Amino acid sequence: DSRVRGWLLLDSYLPTFFLTCAYLLCIWLGNKFMKNRPPFSLRAHLIVYNLGITLLSMYMLIELILATWEGGYNLQCQNLHSAGAADIRVAKVLWWYYFSKVIEFMDTIFFVLRKKSSQITFLHVYHHATMFNIWWCVLNWIPCGQSFFGPTLNSFIHVLMYSYYGLSVIPSMRKYLWWKKYLTQAQLIQFVLTIVHTLSAAVKPCGFPFGCLMFQSSYMATLVILFVNFYIKTYRKAPSRTAVKETPVTTEVKNGFHKDYFTAANGFLNKKAQ
Repeated sequence: DSRVRGWLLLDSYLPTFFLTCAYLLCIWLGNKFMKNRPPFSLRAHLIVYNLGITLLSMYMLIELILATWEGGYNLQCQNLHSAGAADIRVAKVLWWYYFSKVIEFMDTIFFVLRKKSSQITFLHVYHHATMFNIWWCVLNWIPCGQSFFGPTLNSFIHVLMYSYYGLSVIPSMRKYLWWKKYLTQAQLIQFVLTIVHTLSAAVKPCGFPFGCLMFQSSYMATLVILFVNFYIKTYRKAPSRTAVKETPVTTEVKNGFHKDYFTAANGFLNKKAQ
């Protein structure tokens, strides 16, 4: 799309590719480096990081709502060129959404430094690595129009999620954090709504590329499958009698985080203690 020419990181795929490779390499080398070293606490770093992502997500949410409202976006199907200046405004927010995905690589790096390797699951790495690359493609070919819906929902979810993560670092707030289970449910609802919204443009076309709609629906379907699997394993599996006897009633806290505290979509993925 000629409207995004010259924007940072977009003119060539190589920076996105090499940053993704560096991310995967940091996981591998980081785990080796930390193998015989004590974990870092990083409590202050995590507070600042989570606050920063929360504020960025809030900005993207508000700006996407205002930009699409200004452009009179059609919720059922919106093409790439009819809204004029509002399309450019949406594209600028979506560039920040794309860029936020490389910032969120730090989710995994914090896991490595805190020696939480069991939480660096396939879903966690798959989601992080693919989102950054997919959104490079989105910004280059479909940087506005129908592409606005998923990031709007996801920005809202990220405000809730990163607020949760930030609060969980503060010891006095942990007793109020009873709602982590509902974050997973909210993520699943987000994916389903995005699929429905994407397919609505295929049922009643408005000029948005059909192939992009099918790809996005398929990718969201993989996330639904992986998240449902995670949800069942985490919240539906009854603890064994031995685990009930051996596990204390209070939640174990290490390095400022609940042991059974999770995150999925944007960054973390922790399994409940068995």
